[in-house]
Amino acid sequence: MAFEPGHSAGIFRCLLPALAKSRYAAHRVVFASPFFLFAFLPLALALYYLTPNRARNFTLLVLSLLFYAWGEQEWVVVMLGSIAMNWLGAVLVERLAGRSQRFMLGALIAVNLGGLGCFKYADFAIQNLNALLTGAGLATLEPLALHLPLGISFFTFHAISYVVDVYRGQSRALKNPFDTALYIALFPQLIAVPIIRYHYIEEQLRHRSPSLADMAEGIERFVWGLAKKVLIANVVARSADQIFALAPERVGLGVAWVGVVTYALQIYFDFSGYSDMAIGLGRMFGFRFPENFAHPYAARSITAFWRRWHISLSSWFRDYLYIPLGGNRGSTQRTYFNLVTVFFLCGLWHGASWNFVIWGALHGSFLVLERTRLGALLERAPQVVQHVYTLLVVGVGWVFFRADDLPSALHLLKAMSGAAGLSQPGFPASLYLSPAVVLALALGVVFSAPLGELVKERFAAAPRSKLALGLVRGLGFCSIIVFFTVSAAFLAARTYNPFIYFRF
Repeated sequence: MAFEPGHSAGIFRCLLPALAKSRYAAHRVVFASPFFLFAFLPLALALYYLTPNRARNFTLLVLSLLFYAWGEQEWVVVMLGSIAMNWLGAVLVERLAGRSQRFMLGALIAVNLGGLGCFKYADFAIQNLNALLTGAGLATLEPLALHLPLGISFFTFHAISYVVDVYRGQSRALKNPFDTALYIALFPQLIAVPIIRYHYIEEQLRHRSPSLADMAEGIERFVWGLAKKVLIANVVARSADQIFALAPERVGLGVAWVGVVTYALQIYFDFSGYSDMAIGLGRMFGFRFPENFAHPYAARSITAFWRRWHISLSSWFRDYLYIPLGGNRGSTQRTYFNLVTVFFLCGLWHGASWNFVIWGALHGSFLVLERTRLGALLERAPQVVQHVYTLLVVGVGWVFFRADDLPSALHLLKAMSGAAGLSQPGFPASLYLSPAVVLALALGVVFSAPLGELVKERFAAAPRSKLALGLVRGLGFCSIIVFFTVSAAFLAARTYNPFIYFRF
């Protein structure tokens, strides 16, 4: 699909006033918002399919830039600068050879990571440096207070995967800068998940033939993700936020565990729901994105958990960091070092805080431990023990991930151990377990298990008549209508609609 801007540019003028006047500001740039569902998405699909095939990529690029500018305004120039640099850099990497090629690749990676570090970690570095300066009795530095561009962690990783794939010869450099721009700015995967490697959709960027079946499957996947986000994640999020905001002296054993469980379900259904919506949107426009979750809470080890959780991120770190570091090809000690290094950086990638670093180091440490005798013991243990062990480690990790600072995390862990008492006067666990939250928790536990796949397998294997097949399809269609209607009603009635991974 070649870009032909002249065929499509005029049709976007009608979008600009709507986006400019929209009361959904940057923090509302989410797929689960009324403006996106009932204005942007229908108009985007209509414009895309009314555009001639040869100009659809340009239409999708303009829509993606409008989507991003809707939330970021003038800060869109940061992403445009990244696009321009990586387009030209990839062309040069392909043309060069030997030491010059390696130097160019290294420079591109350094500038990409340098930009991410400047916007995301500068104040974190200054904060830690100031602690040292204060201890030495020296003058401290003023924080930069830079704006963090939306989705910078994601589009930076997209850009790095593109130039590295070109360097490795896995893909050809894109000669047209608009093609590079579409890969990096494609709005279904622009500001969150999954992280799409360039070689995965290289051919899809050039040739796509979306069908009615793609549209139907895309809508079904999108609605399922919307329901997970709105009907489960948003409901349990209120209790999680309230508990993590409590003063330490108000948190007893019951409240602490309610907080951890509600947050564990919130982050899973929030994140996997957004992944489902992104995959569904991609399918509507003719793209097939890889899966990003595979029921991680059903894992029976931390190793298995990371094969199921945020698959696109863990595989990105594996292919672009762990393997280049040597992977498991060296000594045992070197393999352990590589694992801990990768997860240290994985934690830091999530945010500029020592809590994220501890979270990453915790997971890295247990991955190392599972390569020792602990792993052998775990394999011989009953499945229920394996499962409890995994959920316990993951739950402790979520405390560091969610708590505002290290003291808060340690206080909550103390309460989880029972050292703070069963409950505190005036703050029983039942205070945070309304009927809606209990229902959402029950649904969350049920749908965290791979029951859907089991039902599909049984259904596929069982003999059935055309009438039965029609009834099942009709039931599925009706369930999609119901899920969408109820989710839309929740969105219209409530203003509480956070998205956890926007801060990353």
